[in-house]
Amino acid sequence: MTDRLMLLDTASLYFRAFYGVPDSLRRADGTPVNAVRGLLDIIARLVTDYEPSHLVACWDDDWRPQWRVDLIPSYKAHRVAEVVPAGVDVEVTPDPLEAQIPMIRDVLAVLGVTVVGAAEHEADDVIGTLATGASMPVDVVTGDRDLFQLVDDAHDVRVIYTARGMSKLEVLTDVSVVGRYGVLPAQYADFAVLRGDASDGLPGVAGIGEKTAASLLQQFGDLDSLIAAAADPAAPLSATMRAKVSGAADYLAVAPTVVEVVRDLDLGEFDARIRPLDAARAAELERLAAEWNLGGSAERALRAIGTSDAA
Repeated sequence: MTDRLMLLDTASLYFRAFYGVPDSLRRADGTPVNAVRGLLDIIARLVTDYEPSHLVACWDDDWRPQWRVDLIPSYKAHRVAEVVPAGVDVEVTPDPLEAQIPMIRDVLAVLGVTVVGAAEHEADDVIGTLATGASMPVDVVTGDRDLFQLVDDAHDVRVIYTARGMSKLEVLTDVSVVGRYGVLPAQYADFAVLRGDASDGLPGVAGIGEKTAASLLQQFGDLDSLIAAAADPAAPLSATMRAKVSGAADYLAVAPTVVEVVRDLDLGEFDARIRPLDAARAAELERLAAEWNLGGSAERALRAIGTSDAA
């Protein structure tokens, strides 16, 4: 089997699982387990269908890094439940999901799934670093459009996009990103800066939507060239558009740093190869499945990852 690395945008997936699986599924003590079961089913489906040899659950050690907030204060501001001075702000997360996150970490450990995060960085930055430095083909699994900037046919990096649900997964390549937005993946971060993104609290440039952003990048290539054109009276840019770009100069000076994923984190050494469960780990998964009412979800994950001959 050809080596292939699969990178999970873990929070994106467990939020999807939480809202997609009924919360009537609970442990004996009443704690919901719908997100745990849903995530196990997602992993089982992905491993079975795409056959990765290596798997990393990328983690938000800091879902709203202060350095991004310092540049754009509105960044994810609408999703803050509590500001923690000199710490990680608390994200709006339903209590029934919050209670399941430790269980998710525990079951990933039993399955042998490597979990990787980085202080003061989001899972997107971990994904960006691992995808950029990989020595094998990469599948990024996410419901977040921001990660389209990583798609790269030349280096065999694809995005498996989950926004339409697990029954309608989309595999995005250079061609499909261009088909959706009219820009190359390498232009996607600039495109997102211009267009803005309400879900991340990015205002964008007033008066520039998706079609206009794509048209400008098709004409000028990248954001720097567009900004230079806005400052050049001889450049082929209308007075109205020139005013829009010039008027957003302060925003455009900092937004690319916020939108572009970090690609050079020091994540240390780890082995993400998928390994079949030995007898002890298989028994522990069986115990958790019984104790936590994980039902067929644990069985499907076990079948996908496999067991060793000794199990």
